[in-house]
Amino acid sequence: MGYLTALARTDLSGDLNYSERNIVEKLFQTFTMRIGRFHETWNGSQASAERWLTAYTAYYNHFRSHQALDNEPPIRHAKSAGAI
Repeated sequence: MGYLTALARTDLSGDLNYSERNIVEKLFQTFTMRIGRFHETWNGSQASAERWLTAYTAYYNHFRSHQALDNEPPIRHAKSAGAI
């Protein structure tokens, strides 16, 4: 799924307010860049890639602080906000 599909599914493709659209486009640009870097440097097996991605996801959601979330990890922020 590309960013144009994501924009269409979120009704942002024809929006004159480009702030949300720019966020979606920047997110896909970042994903594309990181996936490209990953493919250029990874020389392990599929199983080791799955282990690495699982560990990174856990780190990103449970331990890494996010400036937009008052420097809390997403899970801790969601719990304090009552979302979980």
